[in-house]
Parts: sequence; C-alpha cells; structure tokens
Amino acid sequence: QVQLVESGGGLVQAGGSLRLSCAASDGTFSRYAMGWFRQAPGKEREFVAAITWSSGSTYYADSVKGRFTVSRDNAKNTVSLQMNNLKPEDTAIYYCAATRSVVEVTARNRYNYWGQGTQVTVSA
Repeated sequence: QVQLVESGGGLVQAGGSLRLSCAASDGTFSRYAMGWFRQAPGKEREFVAAITWSSGSTYYADSVKGRFTVSRDNAKNTVSLQMNNLKPEDTAIYYCAATRSVVEVTARNRYNYWGQGTQVTVSA
C-alpha cells in the first residue's frame, strides 16, 4: 500500500508559478510511474503530467505542455510538478497518483494509489 501526500497548492495570480510536491511512503517508490491529475468543479478528473520509473520519460497534457514540468527524486521518494505561467483555467484540485504500470501512464484507470489532493487557485 502506497500512501501519497501532496503539498504546495495555494492561491496565485495569473502568470505566476507554483511548485507541487508529492511524498510517497513506499520504499519501492522508484518502481512506480507517477502521475499528476486535476479536477475542476463540475468536471472530470483529467491527466496533467506523468513520469515513468524506468527511463524517466515524461508526458504532458497539451494544455500544460511548455508550462509545467514533472520531475522525481527517487532517493527522497518525491515527485514534483513545477507550474509556470499559470492561467485561471488551471484552477483545480491537483492529485498525485502512482502505478506499477509501464504502459498507458496517461490513463487515469491505470493508477492504483491516489493522494488526497491539493487546491490550486489562479486568479485573473
């Protein structure tokens, strides 16, 4: 069982930056692909970014490509999401998730473990 705890959310003006972090309890963290998803009020939870465990390959939703960067530190069991040039439409609860899958790491249903979420609010 992997426990995930997100931090770093908050309120920021459009054009600003935030860095989200996710700490994992499992000592085999390095064997999990890690993803970030978000859910805005009244909308489905959607994929934001992911990073594999094997090659460290990264994947991004088109809406955040070029603005967000996902990274991981296997020694510290953490994954981070650096968010720059934030827009009001980025406002959502952001969730960290983990999967042992090596395929389809952009798919929500591949993820077995989820954090509790952290709120990101971007004002115009």
